[in-house]
Amino acid sequence: MHIHKTWDLPLRLFHWLLVASVSAAFITAQIGGNLMVWHGRLGVLIAGLLGFRLVWGLVGSTHARFASFVRGPAAIKAYLAGRWPETGGHNPLGALSVLALIGILAFQTGTGLLANDDISFNGPLFDLVSKETSDTLTKVHHLGEKLVMLLVGLHLAAIVFYGRVKGHKLVGPMITGRKESALPLAAPTGGGLLALVLAVGCGLAVAYGASGAWMPAPPPPPAAAPAAPAW
Repeated sequence: MHIHKTWDLPLRLFHWLLVASVSAAFITAQIGGNLMVWHGRLGVLIAGLLGFRLVWGLVGSTHARFASFVRGPAAIKAYLAGRWPETGGHNPLGALSVLALIGILAFQTGTGLLANDDISFNGPLFDLVSKETSDTLTKVHHLGEKLVMLLVGLHLAAIVFYGRVKGHKLVGPMITGRKESALPLAAPTGGGLLALVLAVGCGLAVAYGASGAWMPAPPPPPAAAPAAPAW
């Protein structure tokens, strides 16, 4: 049995930060109240993490790159038929799960940034749209929450299935970055310091944009009219 590197450290940190952030965002949304402020901040963090992942999927190390694991229908068919060679990264079916999760989380984050709760919370980018548009996006955001939970549930079920039925441990490699293989595989390449700086910088830029910090401050409320004399 051969031990080889799979997931690089930046990808593993992204994964577990995203797990923690999405979990915390779900909890704060359910509790509501003053925690909605933190729900909004977590949305900004998730936006930044997704921005990092998209860039890291282009310039990261071998198994982090989308080009290394995103395949077409023919590859999926070959995998389901048991004819897919072990490569060390995601299999073609797992790639669909990754893309689906990134896509729905990006959609959910985008709608949340523009949403409101009609009480005391407005998303960081609420002022970019009308109140009517924000109300519509808020409803979509609530529906998207159920879809996120469904995809997360399927993701967890797949982890259990592959571990119990196929004997493929998926959690361990996402912690250690190493995986057992019956065949020797080439070590991943790429994802150096310059690529990391670029990906982190893009992630920070996305988080800054999502925070609304660049937007002009709202005008102050009009001054109250002076009280009429009492005489």
